[in-house]
Amino acid sequence: MKIQWYPGHMTKAMRAIQEDIKIIDIIIEMRDARIPLASANPDIAVLGQGKARIIILNKSDLAEEKVNKAWESYIKKQGYSCIFADSRQKGVVRRLIGLLDKASEAKREKDLKRGIKNRPVRTIVLGIPNVGKSTLINSIAGKSSAKTGNKPGVTKGNQWIKLNKQIELLDTPGILMPKIENEEMAVKLAFIGTVNDLVFDSNELALELLNYLVSNHATTLYERYDMGNLNKESDMHKYLEHIAKVRGCLKKGAEYDYEKASNLIISDFRSGRLGRISLEMPPALPEV
Repeated sequence: MKIQWYPGHMTKAMRAIQEDIKIIDIIIEMRDARIPLASANPDIAVLGQGKARIIILNKSDLAEEKVNKAWESYIKKQGYSCIFADSRQKGVVRRLIGLLDKASEAKREKDLKRGIKNRPVRTIVLGIPNVGKSTLINSIAGKSSAKTGNKPGVTKGNQWIKLNKQIELLDTPGILMPKIENEEMAVKLAFIGTVNDLVFDSNELALELLNYLVSNHATTLYERYDMGNLNKESDMHKYLEHIAKVRGCLKKGAEYDYEKASNLIISDFRSGRLGRISLEMPPALPEV
C-alpha cells in the first residue's frame, strides 16, 4: 500500500514553511499521543535541524496513561522538551509558555550580547493534519483566531499570533508526508482521521480496527457492544455484523448496514467512547 494524499495547498504550505523557518527560534511540534511515531512527519525533523524543539503529545486523555509516561521518557531521552495536552487543551497554554520562556533564555542572552533588545522570540507550530493545532492556537490566543475543524486540511494559510511581549507564534497548515509507504503507519493515521476518510474504505478500516481491539482491548470492546456470545477466534466480519445488530444499523428490509456500523466503530474510537487506547509503544533506545 502506498498512500498519496498531498493536496496542492500542502505543497504551497511546505514551500512557505521552508522560508519561514529561517527566522524561527523554537519549533513546537504537535503529535497525536495515541500514535507519536506515526504522527511525526520526518520533514519536520529535517526542517528543525539546529532549532530548539518542544513536542506536544495532544489528545493524551484518549491514550493510556502508563503509555503516555513511557513516551514522555522516550522523547526527553532524545533531547526534546515534552508536554501533554488533552482534547480540550486544558492547562497546556501555561505549561507551553513556561517551556518557551525557558527554551528562549539562551537566545535572549545572545541578543543582549549583540546589543539587540526586546526582539521577540519567534516560534512556529508544526504538525500533520488533524492533530489539534488550530484548537491549541485558539487556546493560546484566547479567541477564535484560527479556524478549527475535524477534517484534515482546515488551516489553509499562515498567520502570526502574539503570545505576549516576548513571544510570537506562527500558525501553519498541517503538512502530511507526500507518500506513506508503510501500510501499518497509514492505517494508524486513518484510525485517528489524519488521512482523508475518502482514501480508505470505511468497512475495511473498521475491520482493521476491530482486529486490533480484539487482540489488545477485548474487554472494552465486549462491554461496549455486548459481545458476550462471541469469542476471540471469530471472524472480524462476525464482530461487525454483531455491532450492526445490537446498535440497530439496518437498511430497509432489515438488512444490516455495514457502512453505518463501520462508521460507528471508528467514531467511537476517535471520540474516546471506547476508552483510553494507545496504538504505539516507544521503541527501545540503544544503551549508551
